[in-house]
Amino acid sequence: MAGSLATKLARFDVWALAATALRLEVNLTPKPGLVDRANNGSHSDMDHALFLRSIDAITPWFRVFEKAGFEYALKPASEQLRLLRPAGMACEQAMFEATDGVNTHKGGIFSLGLICFAAGRLRGLNRLVCAQSVCQQVAEICKGLVARELASRTHAATAGEKQYQQFGLTGARGEAELGFPTIRQHVLPYWYQEAGERRFHHALLRLMAINPDSNLVSRGGIDGLCYVQEYAQTLLKNGWNIARLQEMDKALISRNLSPGGSADLLAVSYVLATLG
Repeated sequence: MAGSLATKLARFDVWALAATALRLEVNLTPKPGLVDRANNGSHSDMDHALFLRSIDAITPWFRVFEKAGFEYALKPASEQLRLLRPAGMACEQAMFEATDGVNTHKGGIFSLGLICFAAGRLRGLNRLVCAQSVCQQVAEICKGLVARELASRTHAATAGEKQYQQFGLTGARGEAELGFPTIRQHVLPYWYQEAGERRFHHALLRLMAINPDSNLVSRGGIDGLCYVQEYAQTLLKNGWNIARLQEMDKALISRNLSPGGSADLLAVSYVLATLG
C-alpha cells in the first residue's frame, strides 16, 4: 500500500503539467476572441509568438511554486498565501520583462501557481495528489481571499474591485477560494465526451457558456458577457464545428470581446483532468 501511494504521489510533476497546459491553450485554434495560431483575436498588443515567449519565461517559476509548497507544507494553511506571494510577484515580473509590459498570463500565473503550490504542499504532507485534493488545498489556502481583497475595499481601484462592487463578480479569486467549482461542475464530468483538439474546444465552449468572465465584463460590460455566454450555449445546444467556431471568432473580434478568464480556466481544466 505504501508503495502504491508513493507511486501516486510521484506520478506527475504538476509544474510541468501547468506549462504544457498553457501551450495547449495558446495553440488551440480557432479560439473565439483569443490569441491562437490563426490570429490575435481581439488583441492588438499580443500575438502567438509573444505568448510563447511569456510561457518560456514563467515556466521555471511553476517549479518554484511546487517546491515552495513542499517546503512550507507544515505551515498553517492561513499562512500559505503570504508565503507564496513573493514568488508569484517575481513570476509576474518575469512575464512582463519577456513581453515588454504586456499582461499575457497574469490570470494563469495566479490559478496555475496556486495549483502547483497546493500539489507541493500535499506531497510535503505525504498526501494523495489528485484533482479533488488539489482543489481542496487551493480552497483552504485562499480562504477569506474575496473578503480581504474585494469585499473590504470601500474605494474600488482595480477592475476586479469595481466589478465586485458593481456586479458582485469575484473573478479568479472567487474561483480559487471555492476550489474551482466551475471546472469541477461544468467541465471535468464531460471531459471524455470528446477527444483530441475537439475535447479542448468543447471544454472551452462549456466554460464560456457559464463562466462570469471578468475579461468580458471589462471589455463589453454585462451585455458583452451575456452575448458570449448565450452564443456558446447556442453552439452547445445546436451542435458546432470548426466553421462555426470561426464564425464565433469573427463575431467576438468585431465586438472586441476576449474570454480570457475562460482561457485560463481551460488550462486549469487540463491539469485537473490529467491529475484525475
